[in-house]
Amino acid sequence: MRDRFPLLVVGCLLLTAVLGAWLVRGAARGGFADTLSTWRAQPDGARGLFLLAQESGLPVTRRTADLLILSEPGTLVLLAVEVEGAHEDDPDQTALAADRGSDLEDEEVPRHGFNRLHVPELSDDETEKLLEYVRSGHSLVLVPWGSKENPLLDALGVSLTKADTSLPMRTLVPPLSSPYTLGVERVEARVQAYLALSAEGAIPVLEDEPLGMTVAAVVPYGTGKVLVVGAPELAMNQALARADNARFWLSALEALGPGPYAFDEHHHGFTNERSVVDFARRYGLHFAVAQLLLGLSLWALALQRFGRPRPPPESQRVGTTDALFAMSRLYREGHHHAFAAGLLSRGLIQELAGHAGLPAHAPAQAVAESLTAHGQAELARGLREVVHKAANVTSESELLHLATRAAAVRQRLPSSGPRPAAPPAQTPEEP
Repeated sequence: MRDRFPLLVVGCLLLTAVLGAWLVRGAARGGFADTLSTWRAQPDGARGLFLLAQESGLPVTRRTADLLILSEPGTLVLLAVEVEGAHEDDPDQTALAADRGSDLEDEEVPRHGFNRLHVPELSDDETEKLLEYVRSGHSLVLVPWGSKENPLLDALGVSLTKADTSLPMRTLVPPLSSPYTLGVERVEARVQAYLALSAEGAIPVLEDEPLGMTVAAVVPYGTGKVLVVGAPELAMNQALARADNARFWLSALEALGPGPYAFDEHHHGFTNERSVVDFARRYGLHFAVAQLLLGLSLWALALQRFGRPRPPPESQRVGTTDALFAMSRLYREGHHHAFAAGLLSRGLIQELAGHAGLPAHAPAQAVAESLTAHGQAELARGLREVVHKAANVTSESELLHLATRAAAVRQRLPSSGPRPAAPPAQTPEEP
């Protein structure tokens, strides 16, 4: 494992660099946000609409909480929010309106960045709370994506008919004068779905000039009202500069009520909880990546030894020597030669196991085989010799010879520097 550590560190650094570059590039200029999110600055985002309303003096906010609790006054704005229980009543009609080979991909909201992993749908409970909120006298702007029906549209009495995808950009005009189209002569945008209105009192706001089909309408619900727009591109950054598109949004929002106008971001993947995406939006991920690289570098340097080992202090050396002499006398007087030999053998096995890349409790045979595989055949032979002799120690002279042999094996360790000449083994004279 120790031999593979540098390669592991290099691989982790490369992986971190690649992921960091991908994340930083995704966070550039709001590109991490979802389609029609007011934080997305790309052509298919709605940041321009949010800033337009803000610069025009309208009170606008971003809502990052779910819709289960709605108590504050104002107008909610749902842009390309998917609703749980969405269905297609007439799939044949939808297929006929699509280009060949398109596979109806425009029926699904395009996702970007990490938001695609946790974008929630508008749940059934949220739908009920939202309808109750509108029914009590509040306003709602609803811009569905695609032409699928859903429980929210069904409750409003609105059904969608998929627009022919082969048609070019459409010119939309107000069918009658209303506060929602004040100052608007024509609007230009691509249409995804036309509206069929069955609710009593529904007011068409925009219609396709050549076809005479409704694209946007205000639908009363209880004491509130809902503006439904079947052209999501009308809210995108790329469409605000065309014709009277910007004027339409300002007139429509002002006619819906005094505000504040809360753009829903919870269903685009943004919540009140701390997240990597939120950190990227606020500070940029390059700081987090730099901190991670610095931490890995310090960790790698901490595992390296600089210079030779420092000798222990004189007091520690003398104390250790005295302790060893006392212990050796206990073993000698008690004739515990076999036990002492086992300790010597076990200590050598544990020390060599670290150099062999094995845990300290590995058996002697496994350590010897691993040393041989790593090109340390001499150490492996010395270990086998010490283990064999330790099993047959019966006297003090044999124990002394075993300790000398174990010390000679330790001197051959690669980390101990140049191997000094081993002292010849001496056998004490028999008394």
